[in-house]
Amino acid sequence: MTALMPTLFLGHGNPMNAILQNQYSEKWKALGITLPRPKAVLCISAHWYISSEALTVNTSPRTIHDFGGFPPELYKVQYPAPGDPQLARRVQKLLSPLKVDLAEDWGLDHGTWSVLRHLYPLADVPVVQLSINETKAASFHYEIGKRLAPLRGEGVLIVGSGNLVHNLHAYAWGKQSVQAYDWAVQFEQQARKFLLTGEHAPLVDYEKLGRDAHLSIPTPDHYLPLLYVIGAGMTREPVTFPVEGIEGGSVSMLAVQCG
Repeated sequence: MTALMPTLFLGHGNPMNAILQNQYSEKWKALGITLPRPKAVLCISAHWYISSEALTVNTSPRTIHDFGGFPPELYKVQYPAPGDPQLARRVQKLLSPLKVDLAEDWGLDHGTWSVLRHLYPLADVPVVQLSINETKAASFHYEIGKRLAPLRGEGVLIVGSGNLVHNLHAYAWGKQSVQAYDWAVQFEQQARKFLLTGEHAPLVDYEKLGRDAHLSIPTPDHYLPLLYVIGAGMTREPVTFPVEGIEGGSVSMLAVQCG
């Protein structure tokens, strides 16, 4: 019997992390070495946030530079990981009767490649992206995660890429170091407690958690990938935080590993 792959949520933060050597990229690299090697990666990225469910089915997904105002060297990065149409169709079957489109017009956005190029720098692990349906409630995304859980026994690493705390309006742009806002720290600490105790309901109903949650999650796009990851987790499964830190006062770089 194939051992269960862990599930992994990565705070990806600034796109420049794709080419920087810093505490985050070094820890992502270490994760790529210590994690069991997957047959493929299914990634749920904050940056494919559309009004439907879709999967990349490309055999050679393009590297999408979905950002502006960064140095030229960032736009030169290519992450030529192969796609996996067979995995895309397997996911489509797992989510049936939900309608999931097979998309050839998308590729790997920076939420995916900015972290995977550190985990798997040779780009030799097939990658499929699953979109986030912006019209659905948080509970829907958590339930999708549950339905994806069988992939873990098939050698697939389920990765959610976003940020637990992501408030760019409050971000301290241009400052080298800044103390994290109290609400960012408090919400991250609260979320960690729920993750460690396996209390997923408050994380799904995060809008009821008050001021700290509202400031930490002004829009759900970067938070929802976490719900796929914990939804695919198992009861009483160990949870660890292999990457930590808060950037610009208001962006959590926390990584969450289940299993």
